[in-house]
Amino acid sequence: MGSRRGPLKSAVPSNVVSLVRRCSRTACGRPAVATLTYVYADSTAVLGPLATYAEPHCYDLCSEHSERLTAPRGWEVVRLATDTGPTRPSGDDLEALANAVREAARPQEREGNGTNGRGGGPMEIARRGHLRVLRSPDS
Repeated sequence: MGSRRGPLKSAVPSNVVSLVRRCSRTACGRPAVATLTYVYADSTAVLGPLATYAEPHCYDLCSEHSERLTAPRGWEVVRLATDTGPTRPSGDDLEALANAVREAARPQEREGNGTNGRGGGPMEIARRGHLRVLRSPDS
């Protein structure tokens, strides 16, 4: 008969796995704040904000190592601006998004091209998703 213990009870606790991404430099345990990638064709090292996911060919660096980064002779280091602002959308961002949604939901009258309902072409009177209801220019 097999053991009835579940995987959590039989697992050995480890300090190696962490939810926080750490600096890739040897013997550095500080949290990573930037990601380093290489563009070999252009002899360029690109240091930017911490990538969303850990990639196998990228290196996560702490603030100290990212500030002291140098490239080999003949290579260029491109430092992309890191966003130190709030990670959540501001009130202005949310208001602008709400206004854009309201504007997109309104039926649009097209003036200046003869489609405003006073003659010429059809006029949009309703919209449902990507479909439009057009009024005939005769009516």
